[in-house]
Amino acid sequence: MRAVRDADTFKDALSLLASPLTLVTTADEAGRRWGLTAGSVTSASLSPPLVTVGIALTSSCAAAFAAASGFVVNVLGEQHQELARRFATTGIDRFAGQALATWPGSRLPFVPDAHAAFHCTVEDRLRVGDHDLLVGRPTEVLLDGSSRPLLWHRRAFRTAT
Repeated sequence: MRAVRDADTFKDALSLLASPLTLVTTADEAGRRWGLTAGSVTSASLSPPLVTVGIALTSSCAAAFAAASGFVVNVLGEQHQELARRFATTGIDRFAGQALATWPGSRLPFVPDAHAAFHCTVEDRLRVGDHDLLVGRPTEVLLDGSSRPLLWHRRAFRTAT
């Protein structure tokens, strides 16, 4: 057994938790698109339906999500490995050359061939340690599910078999 005394030990333990990968996207008032790769998305409630997304305060997208009234959670399939890598990279235009669409009736970008996509309105924000938890209410969902999900486990991309 190892005591959790530092961030590295905590990260080592968390790396053993397989997480579905998502691309979380939004747009600001000026129409600029923002997005990041996240493994920290979870269902928070069934009645009403709510999801939570963890956004690191150090993320280049933190301010955009802090001001957003809506966002999309795109559940990635195995074919989205390069997209997940791109949106986890700092210092680049993550949307450049990417085939993301705009959710009908909104400015929000989404992945048209995502495993699933949840269009959410922001219900609440909570500061928890070095993250903001964004609580969203799904208002619409796209379902595909024809591919295997993209997972993050032991600091590498995986798929379910």
